[in-house]
Amino acid sequence: MRLLLCLLLWSMLTLGCGSGTANQSTAPESPVVDPTQSLSSILNSAIADGVDGILVYVDKAGHEPIIATAGHHERGSQQSIAADALFKVASISKLFIAVAVTKLAHENSLSLDDSLALWLPEYTNAIQFSESITIRQMLQHRSGIPDFDSQPGFSWENAHTDLDATLAFALHKPADFSPNSRYEYSNTNYLLLGKLMDRVLGFSHQDYIQQRILAPLQMHNTYLVHESELADRLVSGYWLGINRENQDYRIPGGSMISTVEDIGIFIRALNNGTLLNNTEKSLYPYWFEHSGWLPGYQSNAAYQAANNTVVVQFVSTTGGSSETVASRTYQSLVSYAAGL
Repeated sequence: MRLLLCLLLWSMLTLGCGSGTANQSTAPESPVVDPTQSLSSILNSAIADGVDGILVYVDKAGHEPIIATAGHHERGSQQSIAADALFKVASISKLFIAVAVTKLAHENSLSLDDSLALWLPEYTNAIQFSESITIRQMLQHRSGIPDFDSQPGFSWENAHTDLDATLAFALHKPADFSPNSRYEYSNTNYLLLGKLMDRVLGFSHQDYIQQRILAPLQMHNTYLVHESELADRLVSGYWLGINRENQDYRIPGGSMISTVEDIGIFIRALNNGTLLNNTEKSLYPYWFEHSGWLPGYQSNAAYQAANNTVVVQFVSTTGGSSETVASRTYQSLVSYAAGL
């Protein structure tokens, strides 16, 4: 039986949110972490420091996985966050796309060295170097394709549900650099990879991810995009003091909705060989952990090889000092897990 810790916080704290940067957090200097600190005190400290809610999953080999929550499902309510609450996992979604592309390469449906122009020739004149940019470079953020979220007119204040309208922010712009000359994170890469997979498959890449990743891992609480019927289970997330729960984001590489447990199951499978066979793992060109950021939602999911532990953290506040609080809290969780 899984150990469930539901940490109920009955006093509501007010947070003034500032602006944030997508998929990035400002890490503080490494704090002195007490490895004997209890899980409840770690989570309650994060709430006391101003975040609205937090969900964590700790899975250490030889121990029952732990799910713990603190804070409220929504400001102004007394409803605690359920262990199976849904959360916008943002750029953790990129791991699923990277795995799916790797499986397609293993199936010889594509090659990681295929060019962008080979599969999406309609963008040849709109994306500089498209004939030499490879799928591998897009997966690794080494393509030089500009990030749509840093272009004039793009705003995280708005919903983003139209792939073509979002992609348009990055089209007909000079490349940030020549392909493979350096690394620079760009969400545009994964939007294009979603479109490319649709072209290769002849059907939605979301269906492929469902068939080849979610179903085999029995990730029954993970969804490729947010749908209205999931609203009651989705934790409210706050940015600039506003509930961003209904601010939809459907762009590949940032659209997925999941539970802290499902993401933990995925991270372990990605790292222990359950998800990728030996050949696929030799092909896999991306990271084995990831963080995520959308307005109101920040997440971190990683495997600690030193003690064979998965630690996943969701925080339902962005902006202000919340990114620093989240970073500090995650380091405390890693120390806590090491001491189990």
